[in-house]
Amino acid sequence: MIDPFEFITSLEKLDIRFVTGVPDSMLKDVCACITSHFPPERHIIATNEGSAVGLAIGYYLATGRPALVYMQNAGLGNVVNPVTSLADPQVYGAPMVFMIGWRGEILADGKQLYDEPQHVKQGRITIPQLEILDIPYRIVESSTTTIDAILSELIELAMSRSGPTALVVRKQTFAPFKLTKPGHEESQLTRKAAIAAVIAALPDDVPIVSTTGMASRELFDLRKTFGSGHHRDFLTVGGMGHAGQIAAGIAMARPDRQVVCLDGDGAVLMHMGGLAISADCSNLLHIVINNGAHDSVGGQPTKGAVLDFTKIATACGYAHVSRAVTTDEIAANVQSMLGSGLSSFLEIKCKRGARADLGRPDRAPAQSKIDFMRFLQEDS
Repeated sequence: MIDPFEFITSLEKLDIRFVTGVPDSMLKDVCACITSHFPPERHIIATNEGSAVGLAIGYYLATGRPALVYMQNAGLGNVVNPVTSLADPQVYGAPMVFMIGWRGEILADGKQLYDEPQHVKQGRITIPQLEILDIPYRIVESSTTTIDAILSELIELAMSRSGPTALVVRKQTFAPFKLTKPGHEESQLTRKAAIAAVIAALPDDVPIVSTTGMASRELFDLRKTFGSGHHRDFLTVGGMGHAGQIAAGIAMARPDRQVVCLDGDGAVLMHMGGLAISADCSNLLHIVINNGAHDSVGGQPTKGAVLDFTKIATACGYAHVSRAVTTDEIAANVQSMLGSGLSSFLEIKCKRGARADLGRPDRAPAQSKIDFMRFLQEDS
């Protein structure tokens, strides 16, 4: 395995002084090491991958040096526009090196490594995407012993072609590195307890759209524990940042139904402009569970730790805005907001972490979609 500290030592030796990106579970060890050893002005956890490319372009314009931009392969979709419209050698020509975690990777024999359903398609098209974007790449894995030479080659190639290059990282390439968590957290409420309080306060006919990651996994787990079925829930297992707009689309199509979105701080930040659209839906209750971290991919911090989402929601036009830090406050707010007839936004502060043996949804997305659509149409 590649030692994360040796990797960042190589970056600095090769004069890569700026790192940005969106955390990924396959890159969590090296990202944790970067967070621990790079000063905050030289490591920016971006709100989305396209924005990270923008930061890298700006850094290059100011310094003449490329940045390292890390992401999960699902994030390639977010970088297509700024890469093809700005960074490509045929436009401005901005060198940078992508470090991409390859979920759903294709093995040497052509078979696909098992992964969650949302990574199957992306895993198959990761390399073809890079090829169609004309981005030169190198693949690394746990047996790689020439990371210095590979990084040097990719940096030199990025500079000579005036455009991006890519380091594609297979599963378990980096050795473990533990990120030290902050000692104090504002709330002692767990995310799972918060979600349990929300669903306990909801009538049985209210659909929930839940965000990518731990929130959807814990919602699924709670439904299984309670034996209440999964038909009320749409789990946004991929497409981070889009749960709010999916919920808004449902609310617009069914103005007679109350709709709830269970969102996360990192997901909201990824496509925060959607709040201005969701705020127009008088039958939408938008709940943001804020623990200030990308909990599903190693606990990297988000700006949620220092932002006041209630002020942002108010500025975007939500009519009823509040915050909760206890299960009693959650219950009281959910009940009052459901009966208000107004677009509502509730920020719930909670602590980081999840149960170590938390499972994943064991139902096929296509079947879950059918059940959810039937539930929505029951009284249409």
